[in-house]
Amino acid sequence: MKKVYDMSLTVLSGIALLSMQPAIAEEVTHQASTVVDVNHVAQAEATVITSVQVAETATGLTIRLEAADELAAPETLVVDNALVAEIPNARLSLADGDEFVTSDPADGIAQINVTSLPDNRVQIVITGTDAAPDLEISTAATGLIVSVTPGIPTAQAPDQAPEDDALRLVVTGAGEDGYFTPDASTATRTDTPLRDIPNSIQVIPRQVIEDQQAIGLEEVLENAAGVSYLNDNAGRGQRFAIRGFDGAPVLRDGFRQFGIFTDSAGAEVANLEQVEVLRGPAAVLYGQVEPGGIINQVTKKPLSEPYYNLQLQGGTRGLISPSIDLSGPLSDDGQVLYRLNALYRREESFRDLDNDFERFFIAPTLTWLINDSTDLTVNLEYIKDDEPYETGTLAFGDGIADVPTTRVFSDPDSTVEQDFFNVGYTLEHRFSDDWKLRNQFRYTYSSFDFSPSLTPIFLDETTGLANRFLVFQEGNTETYSLYTNVQGEFNTGSIGHTVLLGVDVNRSNGGTFSAGNFSAGDIIDIFEDTVDVPFPPEEDFTPISDRETEVDQLGIYLQDQIDILDNLILVAGLRYDTASQEVIQTIRGTERSSDESAVTPRVGIVYQPIEPISLYANYSRSFAPDLFATDIDGNLLDAEEGEGFEVGIRGEIIRNRLAATLAYFDITKQNVSTRDPADLVPPFASIATGEQRSQGIDFNLTGELLPGWNMVASYAYIDAEVTEDNTDLVGNRLLGIPEHSASLWTTYEIQSGNLQGLGVGLGFNFVGERQGDLANSFELDSYFRTDAAVFYRQDSWQVRLNVDNLFDIDYIESAGGTRTFDIDRGDPLTVRASVEYEF
Repeated sequence: MKKVYDMSLTVLSGIALLSMQPAIAEEVTHQASTVVDVNHVAQAEATVITSVQVAETATGLTIRLEAADELAAPETLVVDNALVAEIPNARLSLADGDEFVTSDPADGIAQINVTSLPDNRVQIVITGTDAAPDLEISTAATGLIVSVTPGIPTAQAPDQAPEDDALRLVVTGAGEDGYFTPDASTATRTDTPLRDIPNSIQVIPRQVIEDQQAIGLEEVLENAAGVSYLNDNAGRGQRFAIRGFDGAPVLRDGFRQFGIFTDSAGAEVANLEQVEVLRGPAAVLYGQVEPGGIINQVTKKPLSEPYYNLQLQGGTRGLISPSIDLSGPLSDDGQVLYRLNALYRREESFRDLDNDFERFFIAPTLTWLINDSTDLTVNLEYIKDDEPYETGTLAFGDGIADVPTTRVFSDPDSTVEQDFFNVGYTLEHRFSDDWKLRNQFRYTYSSFDFSPSLTPIFLDETTGLANRFLVFQEGNTETYSLYTNVQGEFNTGSIGHTVLLGVDVNRSNGGTFSAGNFSAGDIIDIFEDTVDVPFPPEEDFTPISDRETEVDQLGIYLQDQIDILDNLILVAGLRYDTASQEVIQTIRGTERSSDESAVTPRVGIVYQPIEPISLYANYSRSFAPDLFATDIDGNLLDAEEGEGFEVGIRGEIIRNRLAATLAYFDITKQNVSTRDPADLVPPFASIATGEQRSQGIDFNLTGELLPGWNMVASYAYIDAEVTEDNTDLVGNRLLGIPEHSASLWTTYEIQSGNLQGLGVGLGFNFVGERQGDLANSFELDSYFRTDAAVFYRQDSWQVRLNVDNLFDIDYIESAGGTRTFDIDRGDPLTVRASVEYEF
């Protein structure tokens, strides 16, 4: 049986214990004061440490410091048998005083002392019985976790401290190097350890993104179990499915993006701290979402210490991408912090297109630490993209047309221009250590405009002749979102509660305009080189659709995380949603409106038979009005509804270093809208296909196996099909969903010697057969792709070389549900190299 020690000891007992080792205490205080230059530490308001908890483990013990926010990683110093760690910008506020002391907490550890020092510093002194202990420190969103292993005695003189022992420190966690992330906020909108969450949630940290040199969100999400990339809507917004269900929302810092093609420019990965994937229905906290899950992009935040990062990336097909990431305090008192991310990228396509991909991105953020209780963060993000308009390849028979991978069936000179603008604030006020208010606002504007282009609409498969027509489209969406919630912690007897009460308000308006010229098109043989045709002026195009949409949404939710026992947690929530929408179709002369409302529940339970293992189960419902789908007569479809249950197990295989989650799920969705196969003219009408069901398992493993050896692995089995239908699709598999998929990415970095800092990486990505449309008229073959990397870190420099699709396999990456366009080929062998300087 492990023993957990009560941390509530008095200052008087601590002083008495210190007096037993006056020489060590005096030397530790003197030498540790040199670890951190107080004048160099940012003068931000100190983070309050409210609790210190010690637990014995099989290899030593852990010390958990609980705080409202993340604590800075400490520096360390070894003095005789004592190891000293000093945390800047922090102070103790324990229930029984401002010091914590305990003796003989574990074999090989004589004493632990945690004390407040002047100038907002907290000192941790861990004294070993025979030698200074080893530490591994994990930063967390609400404090710090210190894993302690007793040191091995050496023959050195007792008063001599080894110089390189002061470097005996490994820091992992959010915002730091490492693959292991112990906490996430997406599942509960509170900073909760993953082990206490009754959901399958996977965090892909910044270090994985950097090691893979990912430049697109779809590349990052290849590491996530059960996530399928469907396509990018010909440059008008990425589509993902989670656990089989299309339309998985992609959030930015918890904010939904509403509207048609709302995020056409796509996220900029350079500004992401991590990506969190919550699997299963999440309607209680995020409202009208798909039951498969959500994707939350957590953006970078200002730092309290000066940080400057300059990077230049280049590669095959003319890739060039300089970027900067700058952060630190703006004011002398450290109360105003900033962060600036900016990037330019240009790259050619591997297809026979005449234009390049170009992106400009900038994201400034300011944080004002108003006082000990109140923080205000203001952020802005702007993206401008210019890229080729690309319709992809074609289906032929029950597979893909056997044509060269470079052949283009649209006009090679056509372009898509996209703009994305996002601005808002987050205001947090802490009434006390237990209660706080968070108020957030976002304004988002997104637009796209693609020039007239030849688009294949019909294909005669007996002759190989395709009809191409001239079409163009433009659209924009504005979204206003205001989120407010109150979080509180209290006890009812021996039962602890973390309550979250919130209100979400959203307004979205926008429209699309499409036009075509069906007389200026041409007929091509898809097995021969295509020929361009002259374009008539835009005034000769016939309007196809002119549509305006306005949507108002309101959500009220209540959630309670209940600590019934130390190892038994219940999470329950309830949400009320209402949504009204109005759609005006000018060309068709229709005006439609609807009002939808629903109450959605969520309940989950976590049981921890032993500390590293969590068994969980959950049940929840979802509600998602299809805000923009209409039938061929212009009528709005009924809201989609879903429900699902899940059981799973999460375990820390190596404490604070390596964790795995295995889950079984069963999800059903009704009133599902999909493209009407009888409507072949953009913008395409929709129909409701009745009911879809997805069940299966997913597994993910993330963390550090050995010092320097990191890994992220995933596997998913998904049986997703139409179970009820009003056409003739019952039994068909859902669009783009493989039955089996798996991925592995692993790196190893040499930890010592002349080659210290040199590392290699190797990755595999397997995607099984997928159906290219809901009618299951053609299939995409499975593929197995191999990636590799080599990198070197030394002082402030990092150099990386990544090779994706190492064996240059030919594969289809995604399909959007039609036979003649939105079928995208995967990239051939791709090389990316980068040099990075950080100071």
